[in-house]
Amino acid sequence: MKTCVVVVLFTLAAAVFAADADKSLASAASVDAVLPQAEALYLDLHQHPELSFHEQRTAATLADGLRKLGFDVTTGVGKLGVVGVLKNGAGPTVMLRTELDALPVKEQTGLPYASHVTTHNDAGVEVPVAHACGHDIHMSAWMGTATLLSKARDRWRGTLVLIGQPAEETVGGASGMLADGLFTRFPKPDYVIAIHDESELPAGMVGYTPGYSHANVNSVDITIYGKGGHGAMPQTTVDPIVIAARTVLALQTIVSREIGPGDPAVITVGSIHGGTKHNIIPDSVHLQLTVRSYKPETRKHLLAAIERIAKAESEAGGAPKPPLVEFSDASDSVYNDPKLTEREVAVLERQLGKDNVVEMPPKMVSEDFSEYGKAGVPIVMFFVGAVDPAKYKEARASGTPLPSLHSSQFAPDLKPTLETAMEAEAAVMLDLLGKP
Repeated sequence: MKTCVVVVLFTLAAAVFAADADKSLASAASVDAVLPQAEALYLDLHQHPELSFHEQRTAATLADGLRKLGFDVTTGVGKLGVVGVLKNGAGPTVMLRTELDALPVKEQTGLPYASHVTTHNDAGVEVPVAHACGHDIHMSAWMGTATLLSKARDRWRGTLVLIGQPAEETVGGASGMLADGLFTRFPKPDYVIAIHDESELPAGMVGYTPGYSHANVNSVDITIYGKGGHGAMPQTTVDPIVIAARTVLALQTIVSREIGPGDPAVITVGSIHGGTKHNIIPDSVHLQLTVRSYKPETRKHLLAAIERIAKAESEAGGAPKPPLVEFSDASDSVYNDPKLTEREVAVLERQLGKDNVVEMPPKMVSEDFSEYGKAGVPIVMFFVGAVDPAKYKEARASGTPLPSLHSSQFAPDLKPTLETAMEAEAAVMLDLLGKP
């Protein structure tokens, strides 16, 4: 993958903001003034995606853009994270977060600016790379919002902290930045804000979810042991495939019989591997599970029950030894501070119109934005509609699913999605920062 860095310059004439003292900084007119630069950045980032913890070019591009806006910039935080600080007198400290990384997905949108990048992943395997989750939209809006705020310092007081976080997709970036002193080496925020593009909302709309919006996630590996032998003489064996089958079925009773109906939880067995040939009973079977929940106590119950059932089924099947149960890839649920959410929903309703701001149900996907809330700071993530409104309406009428995030065919409706993202971010940041 070529790594030549294309520098995208963000420059605005001060006259844009001096023309009308009463015009809102987050107005459509102000946003339109930065839109060409934001679109140029988007196209650049979209065509140069990088995998988690390999975002060198992306981080350099964002750091350079912030420096040109007057931010005090530090790079390499949590390996590849970018932190930009802009102090503007006494007042609150507000942090705006974006993500840097892309996905190992082959883009099939057919767009003239589609990604054709391939690279080698950490296992040395060549993979395609694309911004199939919209982090390029997030970064472009983030830079546009930084431009708006940096050029209108007479409109706010306080400290603005912008962070470009690596490795959201592998849920290691936020914890890495915090471990590297994000809240100690730099001004600790009073609030942390983020947006995410949304494939289930039309462009021009913003969604919100008070409280839990994303799930706790755990990966579980279970190795079930048996005694292999000839498939024609099963009486001489202990068949781990049969034990595994019983285990898979029994695991489904955890959610249906041990967790309350109003407490969302998921246990999915996504992979079963065992055996090599039709007539050979293997010595072991390997199961891979994903486990989702919102509440900490529910997560604890699910994991304990999985281990209990796996051990009991192996014992009931006469296994020569207990199964090996391993837990990994843990990430915590995102809890949007209800009071902060309510406050900023009112701001967005005034800015965008009440009909364009809608409550959304929580999702069972993961998001390491949760780490900032765990560190003791109120957080909220908003969801910016990314679907062409006409296509959205047509899909709703026909029942045809639209490409989701992480799909090879996902592409945001660029201009209105960027405009709404910047308008929403600027409105929320101005509300939280101090007034002159």
